[in-house]
Amino acid sequence: MPKKFCKVKFFPNEVEIDIYRKGENLLRAAMVAGVHINASCGGNGSCGKCKVKILNGDYIGGLSPKLSADDIKEGYRLACQTRIMGDLEVEIPIESQVDKSVLRRKAKEAPAHVFHALDIQQLVKGWIIDPTVFKRYIELSPPTLDDNISDLERVTRGLKEKYGIEGISTDFRVIKKLAHLIRKADWKVTATLVLTRKGYKLINLEEGDVTAKNYSIVLDIGTTTIFGQLLNLYDCKIFNCSGKTFEDPDEYTLAEASDYNAQISYGEDVITRIVFSQKPGGLKTLQEAVIKTINGIIDELLNISKIDRDKISHLVIAGNTTMTQILLGLDPKYIREAPYVPTANFIPPVRAIHLGINVGEHVHMYIFPLVASYMGGDIVSGVLGSGIFQREETTLYIDIGTNGEIVLGNKDWLASCSCSAGPAFEGGGVKFGMRATKGAIEQISINPTTFEPMFLTIGKQKPKGICGSGLIDAMAEFLLTGIIDQNGKFNRDLPTNRIRKGEIGGYEYVIAWREDTQIDRDITITEADLDNLIRTKGAIYAGCRTLLNSVGLTMQDLDLVFIAGGFGRYLNLEKAVTIGLLPELPPEKFLFVGNGSLLGARLLSFSKDLLKEGERIARMMTNIELSNNKHFMDEFIASLFLPHTDMSEFPSVAKKLEELNRQKGVINNGESKYRKSDSTSGTS
Repeated sequence: MPKKFCKVKFFPNEVEIDIYRKGENLLRAAMVAGVHINASCGGNGSCGKCKVKILNGDYIGGLSPKLSADDIKEGYRLACQTRIMGDLEVEIPIESQVDKSVLRRKAKEAPAHVFHALDIQQLVKGWIIDPTVFKRYIELSPPTLDDNISDLERVTRGLKEKYGIEGISTDFRVIKKLAHLIRKADWKVTATLVLTRKGYKLINLEEGDVTAKNYSIVLDIGTTTIFGQLLNLYDCKIFNCSGKTFEDPDEYTLAEASDYNAQISYGEDVITRIVFSQKPGGLKTLQEAVIKTINGIIDELLNISKIDRDKISHLVIAGNTTMTQILLGLDPKYIREAPYVPTANFIPPVRAIHLGINVGEHVHMYIFPLVASYMGGDIVSGVLGSGIFQREETTLYIDIGTNGEIVLGNKDWLASCSCSAGPAFEGGGVKFGMRATKGAIEQISINPTTFEPMFLTIGKQKPKGICGSGLIDAMAEFLLTGIIDQNGKFNRDLPTNRIRKGEIGGYEYVIAWREDTQIDRDITITEADLDNLIRTKGAIYAGCRTLLNSVGLTMQDLDLVFIAGGFGRYLNLEKAVTIGLLPELPPEKFLFVGNGSLLGARLLSFSKDLLKEGERIARMMTNIELSNNKHFMDEFIASLFLPHTDMSEFPSVAKKLEELNRQKGVINNGESKYRKSDSTSGTS
């Protein structure tokens, strides 16, 4: 055991950790201690999110241009740039803390147009509840001299005679315990079987009749968050046979839990994590981080439901390609290098305990098939859960996140692409951007006469930053009130003190004054923030246009648009259209499915037929690589305008802007212009 060098205590958690090496990185020490600090850039100092306050002790470093002179004077440092040189006491300020309470926001808080778990039968038609993993009770006759076949053959014969199940293979772990178990059980046992690509497999044998204790855990492994649900596979089968409908999701969903993926401490996006994985021990560190989060969610599910761990029969995993490979310990290096290939698209079932997942030794993980490097199992699961694969209508499916994943098609064909949108909508690269946690501004309205803001925060607390939905609201309101022009530049002639020159060049708008915030600083949106947001929305819209163009269609050819992802649940449709994030189509064409990945994972747990459909979806999906696609780059440049350079795509927004300009008296020769048009403002 190495000799302890010093100790570090973190406040307000009051967590203490021993340090064994002089010069240890403070952010790394926090990770080991289980103290979460926002760190979007993976520890290279570029994001400035891991700000901490050194209360007392010995350290070096931590200074950064991301910190103001006042910050430095008050003892703030960047944890990722600080080295521990002796005992330390460190305070994690509220804006650097990770708060997961918002992940438990109830479905009823979401807009009415968001589908919930109980709506899956509205989206996917004609499926029959017949779980992939199931239990069958058998009573066997003891062996005699006249009937002395092997114990295993006796079990498989019993399953064939009572249930007609043939061609059963057997897990060796079952064989090891078989002889003693069936005799102890007086030849009355319950067999757990799973349907694989090669047929039925016997994975567990239990004493007595425990067919009513058959449970599945489904997990959506996201880059930022992990969601899990515990499903009752026995009751769902009984309800289906009796003709009942699922009026209450509690009838078959026993518990749900979620947490931030612990990997966020090593980088906000998949590229940063791939880079981290190439460091010595990096891949193992990332794998252990995500498994620790998964085990915590499983513990919470079992604690809520009071279900025994050994009664879990199945795990279903849906995640993007990078998250899936890291979970499995597969090197993701070649995902980000041309020609961009994953290690494998179809992963065979994996025994969960081999990865360190804390469930029974018989439990296998089913992993949704992957399509390409940036088109993963979460999107295949979403296409399954949304029912696109059954529809006649031409449907666009958009999962808005760090990577904008887009699928186009219907029951006959599917095409997909992924565009690197960046983490702006999750707070990355935005001065006061943050995830959707308590204190985040999520709705903004601006008075068009006084230019004063009105906003709501999550949890109705004083603000400490702005989350993605708030940023979209703000940009739309800025545009429609004339605070910014269509290039995203501030109009400096307006009669308001909220528009001012920022600390590091460029102009900004003050959303909340210092005395009204939790962080004792003015909360602002800068022109640099707006540039970042415009690039993000531009990448997603350009991806949609490129995908449509590749099959000879336009936005007007779409019959339906599904918006997926946790961010989409709280998106204001009108304002998303105003900035050019989403196409201008009749509102009834949009459906918000929330966590589509989890919807598909649930369906797969309930139905072996849908397991086959999931694999068919992955095989039929044609992926279009955008990284070297000239048409995408042209579309991207065209989208770097609010809402778009082609205003015919957004007629109602164009009409509003024309009316704004008319009211302000800025019509010049029939062409709309904003009042400020000098070269220093960057406007036209």
